[in-house]
Amino acid sequence: MRILILGGTQFVGRHFVEAAVARGHELTLFNRGSKPAPAGVAHQVVGDRNTDLARLAGRDFDAVLDTSAYVPRQVAEAAAALEGAVGAYLLVSTISVYADQLQAGLTEDSALLRLDDPSTEEVDGATYGGLKVLCEAALARVFPPERRLTVRPGIVVGPYDPTDRFTYWPARVAHGGQVLAPAGPELALQWIDGRDLADFMLGALERGVSGTYNAVSEAGRFRLGDVLAAAKRISGSSATITWVSEEFLLEHEVVPFGDLPFWLPGAAGNMFKVDSERATAAGLRARSLEETVADTLAWQAERGDPALKVGLSAEREAELLELWRQR
Repeated sequence: MRILILGGTQFVGRHFVEAAVARGHELTLFNRGSKPAPAGVAHQVVGDRNTDLARLAGRDFDAVLDTSAYVPRQVAEAAAALEGAVGAYLLVSTISVYADQLQAGLTEDSALLRLDDPSTEEVDGATYGGLKVLCEAALARVFPPERRLTVRPGIVVGPYDPTDRFTYWPARVAHGGQVLAPAGPELALQWIDGRDLADFMLGALERGVSGTYNAVSEAGRFRLGDVLAAAKRISGSSATITWVSEEFLLEHEVVPFGDLPFWLPGAAGNMFKVDSERATAAGLRARSLEETVADTLAWQAERGDPALKVGLSAEREAELLELWRQR
């Protein structure tokens, strides 16, 4: 297949490129050129999608993968420019599109968010999901159902992850010492490894799949205790885990998901119980926890074990552990 990728050099797009090159597809990347194209890419068109879509004129593709749209104007403009030049349009959306994020078992047919100001282009925690809803709608106005594919990933993890959200836990355990962990070992987690997401999207394009899919692992399959145990085994760490109650963490103003990634207290944790049956039936497969943990640790080591963007500092963690002991 001849596939155009809007983006393609950072995380999800990079995994998609690697998978597509390995399977013999001809790829064209359209991005600002701030990072070199991955090996095996046939063509790279340098440009900003906000101003330079005309640079794609005269080119035809079997499909386009859009990994970099955050506001509906971007999708509307790209869809209009490419409607006659591509067979299928795959938009990467998010499970944050759903109106009731406290509900367990959200399906692709669950109610969607509505923004108070649909004209905004300010992307932040309050608007991200609603803007993605509008991105999906913008695509639907141009591409008919049989030519559009909308994928709604959950938290994407594994090598190349620029957010460090999952990386925090294996890396923290590998560093040893006493590790503060929230709630308890049964804390339910849900994610999708970036490589599994890429494989699913590429396979769907190859088979001509259309529709909308929650791209997440099976609800209930992964738990925080299993992540930490796997990190200990794989890294050979002698770390000890101290499980701290949610009440204590909230009392001491520990920030859910920021200070302790993947911890969402109470009903907010239902974000990790999204229904994935439709995607599973369409070919989504989630690799083992052990493989994701091992490869994340290897990638963290390859990049020099840098300080992470999220998580507790060593000083704050020690302070909280001492307060927990003294309670």
